[in-house]
Amino acid sequence: MAYLLLLGAIFTEVIATSLLKSTEGFSRPWPTVICLVNYGVSFALLAWSISRGMQTDVAYALWSAIGTAAIVLIAVLFLGSPLTVSKVAGVALIIIGVVTLNLSGAH
Repeated sequence: MAYLLLLGAIFTEVIATSLLKSTEGFSRPWPTVICLVNYGVSFALLAWSISRGMQTDVAYALWSAIGTAAIVLIAVLFLGSPLTVSKVAGVALIIIGVVTLNLSGAH
C-alpha cells in the first residue's frame, strides 16, 4: 500500500510541475489552482506513504528521483527542452544514487 501511495504522490507531483510554465508565474488562475492542488495532494500522499511504513529517506529519494526523470522526459518531449548529454548523465546519476541508497540497506 505504501508503494501505491508513493506512486500517486509521484504522479501528482509530475502533473503539478508540468503545469508550472502554464501558470505564468501564478498569474493564470486555473492552471495555478490545478498546479497547487496537485502539489498538495502529492505531499499528502507522500506523507501517508511514510506513515504506512515506508522509510522517509527511501520514500523521498524515490519521489524526487522518479519525479525528476519524468519531468526531464516531459520537458524534452512536450515542452521544447533540448536533450543533451548532460541531462542524460544527470538522470543516470540520480538513478544510480537511488539504486545505491536502496542496495545499502536504507529500507
